[in-house]
Amino acid sequence: MGIETIQIEQVDQSAPVGPQLIRALRQAIVRNQFEPGTRLSEAEIGARFGVSRQPVREAFIKLAEEGLLEIRPQRGSFVRKISVGAVLDARFVREAVEADIAKACATARPAGLVEELRGQIAAQARLVDHHPAAFVPLDDEFHHTLAKGAGRPNAWAVIVGMKSQMDRVRQMTSAHFPLEHLIAQHTAVVDAIDAGDPEAAEKAMRGHLQMILSDLPAIREAFPDYFDPDAA
Repeated sequence: MGIETIQIEQVDQSAPVGPQLIRALRQAIVRNQFEPGTRLSEAEIGARFGVSRQPVREAFIKLAEEGLLEIRPQRGSFVRKISVGAVLDARFVREAVEADIAKACATARPAGLVEELRGQIAAQARLVDHHPAAFVPLDDEFHHTLAKGAGRPNAWAVIVGMKSQMDRVRQMTSAHFPLEHLIAQHTAVVDAIDAGDPEAAEKAMRGHLQMILSDLPAIREAFPDYFDPDAA
């Protein structure tokens, strides 16, 4: 997909350019709008966003540090293929952290949390048949709300910093697999919190975050060129 076809917002020149550029490019890569292996041109990206090449170069360096781009001297910058190992590592950390978050929420049962989460689940359900790709941001909101409810907002910040590769797979899952199962799993987590059952909340969250283990082989088979065979 060419840069001219990517639906991305223009940079707000009244605000710092770098973070906006990094966020927009990260989003385009995570959503697979820039397919793995695509060569990205500093000049084309700069023109698309209306910025000079310097902030684009700095954004490329940051995204390379996150494992989303590969900068090859004298050859250019390319969207990295998905590392299965990085996906599995991120999933492992998420399960360890978020199982405890769900357990803490069910133990403390913060006022208003269950109502807020049920409202988010209702919003997720409205997307199922019409905008499946928009599910991932709502899924993130759900998990972030749980972290805040447990009094651990910084734990979510840690997860965000390492889950980019996992998010790329989640985008493909949302576009090609039924979402009703994910919503049912979210509901099970909230039901356990509402019931004040920490063990059930922990179990529901672990099951939810283990789902990618069963989806990943099918995704790899459907999109073999998206994955790095040397980083499995």
